[in-house]
Amino acid sequence: MSNIVVLGVQWGDEGKGKIVDLLTEGADVVARYQGGHNAGHTVIVKNKQFILHVIPSGILHKGKKCIIGNGVVIHPRALIDEIEGLKKRRVTVGKNLFISGRAHVIMPYHTLLDGKHEEAKGSQKIGTTGRGIGPAYVDKMSRSGFRMIDLLDSRSFKDKLKANLEDINFLLEKKYHQKKISVNTIYNQYMKYADYLGPFVTDTVVMINDLIDQGRHVLFEGAQGTLLDIDHGTYPFVTSSSATAGGVCTGLGVSPAKVDGIIGVMKAYTTRVGEGPFPTELHDSLGEELRARGGEYGATTGRARRCGWLDLVSLRHAIRINGLTGVALTKLDVLDGLDTIKVCTSYTYKDPTNSCSRKGRACKFTDMPQTVNVLSGCTPVYRELDGWQKSTKGATKMSDLPRQARVYMDYISEALNVKIDLISTGQKRDEIIFVNHPFKKAKKKK
Repeated sequence: MSNIVVLGVQWGDEGKGKIVDLLTEGADVVARYQGGHNAGHTVIVKNKQFILHVIPSGILHKGKKCIIGNGVVIHPRALIDEIEGLKKRRVTVGKNLFISGRAHVIMPYHTLLDGKHEEAKGSQKIGTTGRGIGPAYVDKMSRSGFRMIDLLDSRSFKDKLKANLEDINFLLEKKYHQKKISVNTIYNQYMKYADYLGPFVTDTVVMINDLIDQGRHVLFEGAQGTLLDIDHGTYPFVTSSSATAGGVCTGLGVSPAKVDGIIGVMKAYTTRVGEGPFPTELHDSLGEELRARGGEYGATTGRARRCGWLDLVSLRHAIRINGLTGVALTKLDVLDGLDTIKVCTSYTYKDPTNSCSRKGRACKFTDMPQTVNVLSGCTPVYRELDGWQKSTKGATKMSDLPRQARVYMDYISEALNVKIDLISTGQKRDEIIFVNHPFKKAKKKK
């Protein structure tokens, strides 16, 4: 038995889709445990690009069960469009897809309020995708949300919708000067969604635990990244769910004792989308060059990603929280041709209150500060390493890599005290180096 978690350890966009897709070959089940359709996993199969938003990447493999867990928030229309889009491309979606009845539903007013809330923040905006994810999680926590199973009880759904819209319409009219939302319009729309999605809805907690007990191999798929986690990320510039390994337990109803390995996906450099502090961000032509080389634009939104050097301080934080058993390093090829490569080893911070510095000297952080105000004022301390002039793109074994690239990876591994199990050298499936296969590693450990 081996059950592996794959998650991001930066601010998302690390290339998790490809890694999940590759490891799915050794899995029987792929289960998504958090987030919504604000995430996008890009997978290249036989030179064809697939962008998945809510459906697990395992859907591209025949004979795999794909589960959308209770920790995910689902926009029914977006999910239906995703299913239909895959079917048009001859991907089988039917008895291989299962949706938790406990997963919460994104309503039209969630999307509307998301945009209005962000607009009202002005210069303090978070950088949300505006897709209703945050407000859906707010309703979940305030115990006024709808779950997928609620869509299958039409009478109860309509009664609760009426009650919810009393408060929602008051807010829309009085604060945002918007028209009221019609109960019947939403009801009729969502009952059509229920007819379509109803056959996919099941008790996935029972299902996934039964499969694990039967000895099936499960791949737990995360979205976003650790630094966007609602508790452990750069709050408030974070997502609304638990993007860490702990989210597997709450988002799928699986005991931590049933997790055998945790693979953190990280780029060979760092990117971030939206607002929030980013100590190693490059504001020069090199930052633009990394963006162009890496195709650093959001798979879901198309937004340009901010680019910078690798940050070991934030990575230590992510590794500690998740308890990684290994790392998948992606986009190594993007660094090809650089004369020198910088790696952030610590931060310095000159506290304006002088509470942590003496005689004007700056404080040093080797662990991530808890507040964004401090993090925003931090200056990275860099270690410079030699770059390499030989291309690493498409390499499939370590001996294909230039010595300087191996030195770079050895330095990262030693500094973070974690093994690099996989190295992605391009977008395609076969552009990968397996140092240790996570499923085989997990079996051996047990």
